[in-house]
Amino acid sequence: MTIADILMMIAVVCIWSLLLVNVVLIIAGYLYYIDIEGEEVPPIKGEAPFVTIMVPAHNEGKVIIKTVESLLALDYPHHKYEIIVINDNSSDDSSVLLADLQDRYPGRNLIVINTDKVTGGKGKSNALNIGFQRSKGELIAIYDADNTPEKTALRYLVGEIMNDDSLGAVIGKFRTRNRDASLLTRFINIETLSFQWMAQAGRWKLFKLCTIPGTNFIMRRHIVEEIGGWDVKAIAEDTEISFRIYMMGYRIKFQPKAVTWEQEPQTLKVWFKQRTRWAKGNIYVIVKNIPLLFNRSAKRIRFDILYFLSIYFLLLTSLVMSDILLILHALGYVHTTIAGLSLFLWLLAITLFVTGTFITIITEKGEMRLSNLWIILLMYVSYCQMWMVVAAYGLYAYIKDQIFKREVKWYKTERF
Repeated sequence: MTIADILMMIAVVCIWSLLLVNVVLIIAGYLYYIDIEGEEVPPIKGEAPFVTIMVPAHNEGKVIIKTVESLLALDYPHHKYEIIVINDNSSDDSSVLLADLQDRYPGRNLIVINTDKVTGGKGKSNALNIGFQRSKGELIAIYDADNTPEKTALRYLVGEIMNDDSLGAVIGKFRTRNRDASLLTRFINIETLSFQWMAQAGRWKLFKLCTIPGTNFIMRRHIVEEIGGWDVKAIAEDTEISFRIYMMGYRIKFQPKAVTWEQEPQTLKVWFKQRTRWAKGNIYVIVKNIPLLFNRSAKRIRFDILYFLSIYFLLLTSLVMSDILLILHALGYVHTTIAGLSLFLWLLAITLFVTGTFITIITEKGEMRLSNLWIILLMYVSYCQMWMVVAAYGLYAYIKDQIFKREVKWYKTERF
């Protein structure tokens, strides 16, 4: 067996091990969806608790009005929640638009905090810490500035967390509002439903673990106080705070009936910038939490640490290595006797990918379309391959930031 054979075999074993883990998560997630299909969301018992909704916003003039109006229209008792918009060092007309909203809704608890380049402009975590200082709620809910939650979203989140003391946070689902804007948004819609949300459902079903997605979630105030707020060095502040909630002994539950709709990137340039930021942020969280693998008190969350570690390091390395070896074999530069086996397994992986993805997305209304089969196949050979570039660039950007000790700043996702 040649060195090329050994390297190819290692890559194949790693790729298929992670593929099978995701198949198990998808199956478990599908079962969770079936379990809760006929269940009612727990009602709020007694008097509704006071909730603070925080919306961090940086140059969000294109979307902020629609977002705040949807929050004002929630079917939660109006005197029982406040909305704090942190207009963080914006240079557009956000402050004017938000002031006009306050004038139009004088009887509502709508608070706008305008920061400048001295106090703000240092990232989402810093903005949330600023908003939290003004908050009064015993529960804290977060929505991104491009979100339009359904009227029931907040009530469902509150109902879940108030009926189970073991929950430190409850996350809802976000859907793609501009799904049909471009082929890219079709890909993102499928990715969100099949890989983000079905995997979340599977992890809850199997391990009673979920990761906060950054929007449409609620958490207990005392948790934020005890952990000292959001880590200002974390770009992926959602993943980072999830691990700290785990370490306090709390669980994070996924309630897919609490839905918000958000705008996704419509161009490749905007998508690449957003996803490399996510990758860099998640790599920061992975590196920060690797010591927990050797911490006995972190036993319950080792799966998550190993899962993220495998996705961003092991899977990326294996995919790149196998692709390079197959190309070199085809060009005649190296010889591997298992190239045929690798090709067979690759075709089998595509079949599993298309079948599994299609089955998972049809759990959503409006997604039972045969045209999605072709979109999923095209997604595998294009969008999924671009993920490798994103992950590699995110790793490079993380290393560069660590070397030059760069300050965390807002990485604005362009709105449309």
